[in-house]
Amino acid sequence: MLVAAAVCPCPPLLVPEVAAGAAPELDAARAACTDALGVLAAARPGRLVVVGPVDGAGLEPYPQGTPGSFRGFGVGLDVRLGPGEGADAERPLPYSLAVAAWLLERTGWSDAPVEGLGVGDELEPARCVATGRDVAGRAERVALLVMGDASACRTLKAPGYLDERAAPFDAEVARALRGADLAALTALDTGLAHELKVSGRAPWQVLAGAAEGAGLGGSLLYEDAPYGVGYLVAAWS
Repeated sequence: MLVAAAVCPCPPLLVPEVAAGAAPELDAARAACTDALGVLAAARPGRLVVVGPVDGAGLEPYPQGTPGSFRGFGVGLDVRLGPGEGADAERPLPYSLAVAAWLLERTGWSDAPVEGLGVGDELEPARCVATGRDVAGRAERVALLVMGDASACRTLKAPGYLDERAAPFDAEVARALRGADLAALTALDTGLAHELKVSGRAPWQVLAGAAEGAGLGGSLLYEDAPYGVGYLVAAWS
């Protein structure tokens, strides 16, 4: 059963070495992520599953110990998803899970075994929800670290330019995360999310499936749109 969840954004800019001179702009987001991970640790889970967006319409498992890197951004920084060396180096962590691995290393996570799951950004909502149910059943006490960004169309300089639908979409997601509203997350419009370049839609719907019957309450810890991209941090317990 799901006992806690943390929702965090996944831009590589969250890593100070990648952000370089712009790093202070996301200090509040980093602090909120640290607080959210603290909620996970306090729940004393038996297993932590890290869920993040990947390209495509499938599911990609990443065992504990899978390596990742930010060298593609010109930064000599490597990470690993929890302890261990026996992971498949042929398929390194996608950036969403590499950011999660960095967050876990930064907070010194040692509270439970870790596994990663990449969720295709085209995965249908019903499959996302079913995947969440499966994840929640993997141990008696499961925690989720859910990575994903809201819209990338909040300003003229945003990656997706300005779209007037972006702010209302992000506000609805923020409301759903604050209230642990599973129905609202499940009902997010897949087509609109794609048009608004929302990377978190599928992972949030996995969370909705995992939280069924868990009776968790939500708290929104951070909500902003630096660089024109919606970043949300929430904790459920």
